[in-house]
This record gives sequence, C-alpha cells and structure tokens, in this order.
Amino acid sequence: MIFSIKKFFKSVKFAFKGISSIYKTEQNFRFQVFTSFFVIFLIIFFKVSLKEIIVLILMISFVLIMEIINSAFEKIADMFKPRIHVYAEIVKNIMAGAVLISSLTALVIGIIIFYPYILDFLIKISQ
Repeated sequence: MIFSIKKFFKSVKFAFKGISSIYKTEQNFRFQVFTSFFVIFLIIFFKVSLKEIIVLILMISFVLIMEIINSAFEKIADMFKPRIHVYAEIVKNIMAGAVLISSLTALVIGIIIFYPYILDFLIKISQ
C-alpha cells in the first residue's frame, strides 16, 4: 500500500506530542501562542480582508515554527553539557536571533495591517 492511514495518524500523534512538549516547557512558545490567539481575536473583531488574514496566519505560523526549531536546536545543544562546545552557545544565540527577527517582522506587519482598523475604530467610538 502506498499510503497507510494508520501510519499517518501515528505521525500526527507524534507531532502533537512534540508541540505539547514545547508548550509545556517553553515559556516563549506559550507567550507566542497567546499572542497568536490575540491576533486571531483582532482578525475576527476588525473583520480584516482575506488577503490580510492570509498574511497574518502565515506570520503566526512562521513565528511558531521558528520557535519550535529554536527549541529543537537548544535541546540538541543542551545534550552536550557539561562539555558544551563553544559553537553550541553560538548556535543557540543565532537561533534566538532568528526567532527575534521573525517576531519583530510579524509585529511590524501586524501594526501595518491593524493600524487603519484601529484608527477607524477609535474615530468611530470618539464620535
């Protein structure tokens, strides 16, 4: 058989275990998940356009994926303690930088998208 549904669902189960593990152990991931739900609330509240929804969902996914990759690299680097190689620290810092850049990019894009909606909302409630 080319495709096994049983193997597929087993793979999905392992993926959810990995996401659950990161959610339980990584404070930054939990913060980013909370922020994602806040952005989804804003999408619904302001009824943003379909194109903007797509961009925002892509940015949410990008940041969460970067945090997952960062966490994986940290776990691998931590396996080498106490004999941690100098490059392990550098790799961890590089990955943290990648997460920071993706988060700041998402923030800027979010501001660009939501600014007109927030401004319009503030004008409406002040009248």
